[in-house]
Amino acid sequence: TMKGSIMGVLLVLALVVQDRLAGGLELKSYDYTKYHTMDEISAWMNQMEMENPDVVSSMIYGQTYEKRNIALLKIGLNSTTPKKAIWMDCGIHAREWIAPAFCQYFVKEILGSYKTDSEVNTLLKNLDFYITPVLNMDGYNYSWIDSTTRLWRKSRTPGTGNCTCVVVGISRNCCSEIYNGPSALSEPEAKAVTDFLGMHQNQLLCYLTIHSYGQLILVPYGHPNISAPNYDELMEVGLAAAKAIKAVHGKSYRVGSSPDVLYANSGSSRDFARLIGIPYSFTFELRDEGQHGFILPEDQIQPTCEEAYKGAMSIINYVHDKNFKSAAITVTATLWTTLTALWISRTNVI
Repeated sequence: TMKGSIMGVLLVLALVVQDRLAGGLELKSYDYTKYHTMDEISAWMNQMEMENPDVVSSMIYGQTYEKRNIALLKIGLNSTTPKKAIWMDCGIHAREWIAPAFCQYFVKEILGSYKTDSEVNTLLKNLDFYITPVLNMDGYNYSWIDSTTRLWRKSRTPGTGNCTCVVVGISRNCCSEIYNGPSALSEPEAKAVTDFLGMHQNQLLCYLTIHSYGQLILVPYGHPNISAPNYDELMEVGLAAAKAIKAVHGKSYRVGSSPDVLYANSGSSRDFARLIGIPYSFTFELRDEGQHGFILPEDQIQPTCEEAYKGAMSIINYVHDKNFKSAAITVTATLWTTLTALWISRTNVI
């Protein structure tokens, strides 16, 4: 019938629109136990925003060398007053596929629990989360081409001068996988992050950057002769996170500054965040300890994400409670002091 034909056309159009909104990919049964391409992750980000409009929005804050838009998901409940925030980025190094997988898992978990878990709900009321699932989009995309590119680490910016290698990374040899670029913030991806952090430094309480591998939680700084002013507290918070991680699947994470547990390094985003005044700054190096290295099997994605989620939430809850519960205690103490003073003054008058 004519009515049936029209309904059929409308159904097809609805499916086409849904397909377009999801970036042309079927994401209804998105598999968080698999690694995903850059296109799939971008489509997933669109879907997260579309399905959770009350708490999720996206923001483009830069562009890669190959002109991809660097986007983050902003997650939080609406507020009439300015909110403090948590930063999390994944995929700075292209070959560390488990890192973007974790960022996606983290988003899934908080969106799936904030309506029923009062603790997560409180976090989203008081804090905004800025989450970048893949920062080095060009490099990540390149690492998916074939087995010869799988271990690519850097961005895809061409070398300068006589350098014929593609750069970013610390080595002054432009062909090294840890080449740090021709100058500070020479890479658009790095500049995008530092510009964003600089603009929001008074809002941000915590900076988390997710990497692999080694099973480590690193605190500032990368220089062996310099410690963060709140080093002892950072270590305490990091050790509590490692304890939370171990309780999930028994995996041990070492905690310390990079020179203490890994090697001295320069130019890390963790150090930059602490230097500009973000008080809590950590690098997570996820599984494993070298058995598979960067080629972590997919059957380890879920357990890795489960334990890292508990570790990250341990830090986030500490940061939240210190800022909001301490503030509440201060307000209560001030109120009691005022009331006591009033009572004493009235007693004296009587």
